[in-house]
Amino acid sequence: KLKREVGYRAVDAHVRNGMVVGLGTGSTAYYAVERLGQKLASGELSDIVAVPTSVRTEEQARALGITLATLDTHADIDVAIDGADAVDKQLNLVKGGGGALLREKMVEVLAKKFIVIVDESKLCESLGPSFAVPIEVTPFCVHSTMRKIGKLPTMAGGTPRLRTGSVATNKPDGEELATTDNGNYIIDVSFDAPIGDAAAAAAELSATCGVVDHGFFCGMASEVIVAGKDGLYTLHPTSA
Repeated sequence: KLKREVGYRAVDAHVRNGMVVGLGTGSTAYYAVERLGQKLASGELSDIVAVPTSVRTEEQARALGITLATLDTHADIDVAIDGADAVDKQLNLVKGGGGALLREKMVEVLAKKFIVIVDESKLCESLGPSFAVPIEVTPFCVHSTMRKIGKLPTMAGGTPRLRTGSVATNKPDGEELATTDNGNYIIDVSFDAPIGDAAAAAAELSATCGVVDHGFFCGMASEVIVAGKDGLYTLHPTSA
């Protein structure tokens, strides 16, 4: 119920006729896609083109009759709507629990507005302990890359492990290595203590050969819509 409320609110508040909309991936973003489909079917919205961030989202949107495109033809994203696995006081995010972090970041970094939709349980003082940081890596020499990640100064104290089973959850639910929509693997790094500097960790990971992208989304959120026990409220970078 909470996920539906924030997903619907994001579309109602931020999507207007004629927009190019980035569609996120995951159990909360699902409801934003559902709402967009409803409003297009009813005629409340029209002339919408959507850019999905995963095969799962693409399939859902297509079934709802939403017009789809890619960044190759529609790189000017008016608004992107997506969930997050952790949100700190500065509105830095950890994303990628659903395994779509690369495509999500490619779309959301281009959005004029990036609206994040979460329930209150995702809010935290600092990134790290509440949710393992996903890192998408090339299959080639993956164990070497995992060792390099473990030795990065900004990732000190982290425990890296390869995601297995379904790529859509960071809980091990199978023996096979999980593969992303892009044919890559995911390393989840868990922390007992807060990460000191998420932006510095993001930069170090980006500079590590073998890393395709990582789940730190720092300084990207325009607004976070939160479903709390007393209703919905919004956070902005200035008020965070």
